[in-house]
Amino acid sequence: MSEQSSPEALLRRLEWTVLRRLDGLLQGDYRTLWRGAGLDLADLREYQHGDDVRHIDWNVTARLNQPYVRQFTEDRELTAWFLLDLTGSVDFGSNDRTKLAVSEGFVAVLARLLTRHGNRVGALLYGQHGPERPIAMLPAGIGRRHVLGLMASMRQRPAPKASTGTVLADLLRAGETIIKRRSLVFVVSDFISAPGWADALGRLARRHEVLAVRLYDPLELKLPDVGLVTIEDAESGEQVLVDTQEPGFRERFEKLAAGHEAALRQSLARAGVDALELATDDDLMAALLRFVALRRQRLRAPVGARMPAGLRHAALPA
Repeated sequence: MSEQSSPEALLRRLEWTVLRRLDGLLQGDYRTLWRGAGLDLADLREYQHGDDVRHIDWNVTARLNQPYVRQFTEDRELTAWFLLDLTGSVDFGSNDRTKLAVSEGFVAVLARLLTRHGNRVGALLYGQHGPERPIAMLPAGIGRRHVLGLMASMRQRPAPKASTGTVLADLLRAGETIIKRRSLVFVVSDFISAPGWADALGRLARRHEVLAVRLYDPLELKLPDVGLVTIEDAESGEQVLVDTQEPGFRERFEKLAAGHEAALRQSLARAGVDALELATDDDLMAALLRFVALRRQRLRAPVGARMPAGLRHAALPA
């Protein structure tokens, strides 16, 4: 996928190559994926064995001396929000795709999938305008043009400059403040950030249905033996010359990477969110099918239940 394609050209290509295939695999069964945020009272009827006791209307029950339950119709309108990390580290990619390009493809397909079935999508963009205005908002809207506007917004990046680093908690706290109605929230980030984001993510997940979409590059987990290379911190600009031929260095690097992976897993588990992994060498269709599996499992789960760790982190590198 070329990062130089215009939003229109990229979206058109994704619609032909990904969305059409997804349509065939789902066979129009989108109602299993989306569920609205609210319930409307439709009727009252006498309690029957097996009914959910949480739906008993105690006022009517006391008045008629007979247990009655409320029946609801589900509000199918859904609002989804993308909380997008656009800070310097997502510009990294060891092959021909950066983490940002992977993020854009995933967001474009999901946003188009949602909007063409009548749902609204909005976005909070972190790092879009640099430290002067770290978080920008795209209000929730519908339609293909709105999705193109979201894609264009993701490309409006400041000139590279040294920064004080990513504070992902700021983006999550902004989500807490701005997103009022219960929504489906995608937090798309590489989670390379100052500590403290897990608590903010957990608070967001208590109010909304949250999916953490973690971006990574295989080179961040294991260095190849390529001799002397210069490694640059994408956010601070600091450069270090390292010798990847030295086995001890590669071993220390992999040990640190493994420690970071373990800490990340623990933080996501503590926040109680589902997680989807997207690598820069990942196949987008395969990633979307993992998302569909997560979504269906979530909708079958009892209210308040957490996903089994094995499914929640199904694609997490070992």
